[in-house]
Amino acid sequence: MSSGAAVYPRPLTEREKSWLLWILPEDRPGYQLYREKIDQLLVIGEGRRGSGNLVLGTQGENPDLSSPLSSVYAYGVIESKEGVITILVREESGGQIEVEMIPLKTESIPDEVTERRKWTYSTWLPGLLCPCCNDAPREVPVKAAASAASNVVLAICPKDHRIWVYESSTGVNHLIPVTNFYNELMLHKRIRDPKVALDPGNLFTRLSEFTDDDLGYAFHVYNKIRTKVGCSVPPRDFSAPRKPRATFWKRIFSHLR
Repeated sequence: MSSGAAVYPRPLTEREKSWLLWILPEDRPGYQLYREKIDQLLVIGEGRRGSGNLVLGTQGENPDLSSPLSSVYAYGVIESKEGVITILVREESGGQIEVEMIPLKTESIPDEVTERRKWTYSTWLPGLLCPCCNDAPREVPVKAAASAASNVVLAICPKDHRIWVYESSTGVNHLIPVTNFYNELMLHKRIRDPKVALDPGNLFTRLSEFTDDDLGYAFHVYNKIRTKVGCSVPPRDFSAPRKPRATFWKRIFSHLR
């Protein structure tokens, strides 16, 4: 039982399920897998963000609210006459999947929603415009692992301030946190000026200053720590012996001192 009169477990409503399946297109293996998982699960309670943040699991389970939030697996937005609604599915954790269907400017989603436009990163393919702003993102080919029959493309949208990586073998577009990626880029470039190194927004305003090799290497290092796709080791010319790497913040504070 959650707050108010809501009783759990319960099945997803028809609208909830249709919105979740929309951002999990069935023609892509990685998303189809999650469609099948969701089809077998029940809503077992609310997540940490309250109404609209649901935890899916099996009969008899309680929502795991103590583990760190999983990464976003699929994301989309519905722009309607009644307001903007964000839809997302997080990566499965411990057999549970956390989802969100949350309005940006109202407390709850009305019973009737008049859609004007909707978009999702889940349908993006290399060569297409950014789903959000309809501008062309910067595309950087990333070398996949030798054992992976997959093409991997890093996409950076300067207008939308988003980063995602496409993996052809699964068809999934993984959203990448800007700050974590930018930290690796600054370490690679050995940029210590706090005005540059501490402002992730510079990635987008100064994007033309970074080569594909720079961006590809930063992603390889990020992916090694927070694996999203199967990638090979960085190119050898970037792997030349270096002094042991200090943490990002330690290097910045050392410079300030």
